[in-house]
Amino acid sequence: MIKHNANNERIKREYFTFLKEAKRHGEPTVDAAAAALARFEEHGKYRDFKTFHREQAIAFKKYLADQNNAVTQRKLSKATLRGTLTQLKRFFQWLAVQPGYKSRLNYSDAEYFNLSDKDSRIATARRSRPVPTLEQVRQVLCGMPGSSEIEQRDRAVVAFALLTGARDGAIASMKLKHVDLIAGSVFQDAREVKTKFSKTFTTYFFPVGEDVRGFLADWISYLRKVRRWDDEDPLFPATHMVLNRAMQWEANGVEPRHWSNADAIRRIFRDAFAAARYPYFNPHSLRNTLVRLGQTICKNPEDFKAWSQNLGHEHVLTTFTSYGEVAAQRQGEIIQTLRAGTGGAGGGSTDALAEAVVQKMLAMGLVQASK
Repeated sequence: MIKHNANNERIKREYFTFLKEAKRHGEPTVDAAAAALARFEEHGKYRDFKTFHREQAIAFKKYLADQNNAVTQRKLSKATLRGTLTQLKRFFQWLAVQPGYKSRLNYSDAEYFNLSDKDSRIATARRSRPVPTLEQVRQVLCGMPGSSEIEQRDRAVVAFALLTGARDGAIASMKLKHVDLIAGSVFQDAREVKTKFSKTFTTYFFPVGEDVRGFLADWISYLRKVRRWDDEDPLFPATHMVLNRAMQWEANGVEPRHWSNADAIRRIFRDAFAAARYPYFNPHSLRNTLVRLGQTICKNPEDFKAWSQNLGHEHVLTTFTSYGEVAAQRQGEIIQTLRAGTGGAGGGSTDALAEAVVQKMLAMGLVQASK
């Protein structure tokens, strides 16, 4: 049974190069495109892409809608459908203008990968995700043991995520030299740290408690004074695995080597929250925790702008639109207060922040001033 098409493989390689070099997409995007094309080819029995017609797009769309998720055994979500079909649409639009294909393919046929308006709205709807409160994260930290080298590292990982709001990929690639305990800051240098969009910026520790800062400081002091590590060594080193007498692998402290990815960090979070009898919150959720803290303590637009920059956001609107959702409980409290006619707590600063957002939108040309 044919399981590949030589012509398809060649043009796919060109497309993946185009995504990486011309569109500057990262490996996750290229992998998503490869997965979508593999699924499409398997359904079409590896027919040459030169034979593509809108009927194939319609048939595949129906086929995909009937498939089950391998883990949940439920129908694929609308978001998954949209992601896969969008990758295919972009590929065939690109393919339709390539030499050897543009005389065979109709550019507009790629439009048949579109979902219905209804399904698209479902796929793109924003849904509230659980966010841990600052108190919950602090309880988790205080409950984490710190007697062994690995336990100290794991506790410092969670403390660092809360202090800085750094993404897990950045945390895994941090070096000791990037942290300045005296200034209370972290230099997220994109040349060495895996930051989003390869941005370089400085983060100052968020005001989440001196005890949280202490967990990180103790860990750094241990690495420098006890282990005698220097600036180029990892801030959060990988676990050192050894063979025991039973010829089984077991953890034996840490070694001066970075984790290859952020899987271990997510596992640390999963175990820590489970031990505290809380549901699992991933490292990224702490960024939402920090935004909600900022909404509470920032008194004016300049405060919130600084808070936003500290998270690595160039535009304060990113913080508002991507992370700034009011928690459901707080939403209810505000509405109840307004219903009572007493006005919302902190109304002055809220008005100022709202005005700052409007001015920013005007400057970016997203809205027009009323005449």
